[in-house]
Amino acid sequence: MSTGTPARAARPNRPWAAGVPRTLGLAALLVVAVILGTGLGSVTIPPGEVLAALWRGVTGQELAGSDVIVWSIRLPRVVMGVLVGAALSVSGASFQGVFRNPLADPYLLGVASGSALGATLAVVLDWPRAVIPLSALVTALGAVAVTLALAREGRRFPPTRLILSGVVVGSVLSAASTALILRGEDRARLVLSYTLGDLGFSGWRDVLTVLPYVALGGGVLLLLSRALDTLQLGDLTARSLGVPVERLRLLVVLGASVATAGAVAYVGIIGFVGLIVPHIARLAFGARHRTLLLTSAVLGGAGLVLADLLARTTVLSQVGIVTTLLGGPFFLWLLRRQRD
Repeated sequence: MSTGTPARAARPNRPWAAGVPRTLGLAALLVVAVILGTGLGSVTIPPGEVLAALWRGVTGQELAGSDVIVWSIRLPRVVMGVLVGAALSVSGASFQGVFRNPLADPYLLGVASGSALGATLAVVLDWPRAVIPLSALVTALGAVAVTLALAREGRRFPPTRLILSGVVVGSVLSAASTALILRGEDRARLVLSYTLGDLGFSGWRDVLTVLPYVALGGGVLLLLSRALDTLQLGDLTARSLGVPVERLRLLVVLGASVATAGAVAYVGIIGFVGLIVPHIARLAFGARHRTLLLTSAVLGGAGLVLADLLARTTVLSQVGIVTTLLGGPFFLWLLRRQRD
């Protein structure tokens, strides 16, 4: 004889409910990172005052005292950190998916070397500082264009040829950057600062300039997330299921390159974020690409803000140094974990 208990047990599962705590946890992590990044520094602003300052700024009230520090100095830097961390992490996750290679990162196709060359050229030629990011952006996108041209086979872009072409282009551009640095040794410190990554010069104008690149590139990658899931079954299987593999690969490369180039052009080359964060997101939230890209964006944004906070409150000074010192050992731990 049946009772009410089996009927209750037979209720359909609600998968979204299991993800609510994790979603709230991610949101809380991002909020905490923003508050800490905005409040801590040479002048400490308590969390309550940070929230009050943010509210006054959003509602258009007059800013005074610590409000000016929050809105004019620290918040643009924090927002830039969120954008750059999200861009690098989403691009890295997409590259790892489209190449089916856990070692792929956003700089795989020469974006970093191209960006460094553009910045070095602008510095050595003594161009205005405002021109440096534009020069870096143009050469970064140019490097990707050269890589695609070298890797192309008819209408195809074989993954192996893309990776090898990216390595060659990156090496050549790095050599060119080194040659330029040797010609302008007196400006080498500024170039080195760029290659190590720095959020310190970020203002609202820079944030608004970077935002379209990150939004466009990230939006394209998010729209392709379902196709990326299918691609994990192999090119032949994906084609049999109706996925245009070569078009997908090209769109992912373009979307990730636009997001990455826009980010690094304004803050420099920040290592390991796009390599490590997707692995963390995959371990914590699974390999489904829609979830992976969204969680990578949040984790990358929050993580880079916290790394920058550590950099500017310690002797490390450059955020790229912090991400490398933390990311290198963590990646070695991941490799050991997978081997075991």
